[in-house]
Amino acid sequence: MSAFAAVDLGASSGRVIVGRVLDDADGPRVTLHEVNRFPNGPVRVPPVAAPATTGEATLFWDVLHLYRGVLDGLRAATREVGTLAGVGIDSWAVDHGLLDVDGRLLGNPVHYRDARTDGIPEKVFATVPAAELYARTGLQVQPFNTVFQLVAAQGTAALAAARQALLVPDLLGAWLTGVPVAEVTNASTTGLLDATTRTWALDVADRLGIDTRLLPPLRDPGVLLGHVRDDVRADVGHHAPLPVWTVGSHDTASAVVAVPATRPDFAYVSCGTWSLVGLELDAPVLTEASRAANFTNEAGVDGTVRYLKNVMGLWVLQETLRVWNEAGLPADLPDLLAAAAQVPPLTTVVDVDAPDFLPPGDMPARLAAAAVRTGQSPPQTQGEVVRCILDSLALAYRRAVRQAVSLSGRDVQVVHVVGGGVRNELLCRLTADATGLPVVAGPVEGAALGNVLVQARAAGVLSGSLADLRTVGARGLDLHRYEPGGPGMPGAAQWSAAEARAFA
Repeated sequence: MSAFAAVDLGASSGRVIVGRVLDDADGPRVTLHEVNRFPNGPVRVPPVAAPATTGEATLFWDVLHLYRGVLDGLRAATREVGTLAGVGIDSWAVDHGLLDVDGRLLGNPVHYRDARTDGIPEKVFATVPAAELYARTGLQVQPFNTVFQLVAAQGTAALAAARQALLVPDLLGAWLTGVPVAEVTNASTTGLLDATTRTWALDVADRLGIDTRLLPPLRDPGVLLGHVRDDVRADVGHHAPLPVWTVGSHDTASAVVAVPATRPDFAYVSCGTWSLVGLELDAPVLTEASRAANFTNEAGVDGTVRYLKNVMGLWVLQETLRVWNEAGLPADLPDLLAAAAQVPPLTTVVDVDAPDFLPPGDMPARLAAAAVRTGQSPPQTQGEVVRCILDSLALAYRRAVRQAVSLSGRDVQVVHVVGGGVRNELLCRLTADATGLPVVAGPVEGAALGNVLVQARAAGVLSGSLADLRTVGARGLDLHRYEPGGPGMPGAAQWSAAEARAFA
């Protein structure tokens, strides 16, 4: 048995999971056990100026809290297994910490939902046109892309003092090892990586006034980053050398490794706070039609391309539950899902990817406003609100899968759903019906499983291709298959009519 620690950081929580690679009669398999979970969320902090406070508050990540959670998790993992064969870190994309000339953090990373990038994409495109930037980086336009964040920070004292920018998992890895790099799957979400060569587009950065010294050396997933520093290792109680391996540090890259696909003609939905819907390709799709559809080409493990679209995901539901909780309303998710299942399908649907749904706030009110704008009756009961969210997510998945197929020329016969959304049976059934394709749901901890699989291969515990890793990862998984056209599901004509309403 070999044991690895997967540090998997999401937008609402972080966790450290011990993955054990076991030898069974049928071949190696992986078991996962969570040893530490800790909350993660934004902190809104106003600036302080004398004699009075001026300016808008900024939304930050509490990265020191995250680092402490990682150390606590490594301490717990060491107590559980004794000696670890490695550590790998994955997280969300785009956000970064700025380091000064001494390698010290200049401040907490700004949260991607902060408003500082409002209007910045247009400013960037005035210098590097959108079509030119897409042809080079293949990245969809999201207002929080790292390139837009760095341009938004121009003129600030922090950026003036910065000598390096490290994405969140790279920052934590550097604190553990002292080695600052940019792992390529996450670097591909910055808008500053050439999608074809997988090298920094230094000329693009230079044209935008971004100091190219901020961009650290690139590393592929599946190599040794370094070893945990002696003082850190002593602090967590690990008495043997502890390697840190690069993995697909963008959590979606790790989740896609864990997709239990047995054939190449699959689509995936990595379903969590965000939903990432797309295909695995051998080369980027850099056409004008792809840009117009706002599809992204992000680097995957083993040279693959994650050709996908960001869908707002379960964030809308999470924020809805938060608003109800704060208002003292019942917000038990199983009961709400049961109530939603009794609501007639496709009564009210909205475009969940509209900008209104990106920042924190009153999601039920925003859903009602979106319904009114499109000539629909707003949902009234809590069950109707939840059903509106789930129907709308399924419509967004349907649209994204169909666009991906059309734009890439790749046929799709099955949709794999991985991540926390696997537990939402109603959403899985709706996804099968909306796409007209069977849905295979599982694993829940997709990012952690993919993280461990890549570590294990890097350490020599496993070997083979990406397909071989998926075979190992699939052993022992509790997978559920949903067929389209189940009881109470709408027909294809109803989905088409609903799509026309939602995206009017």
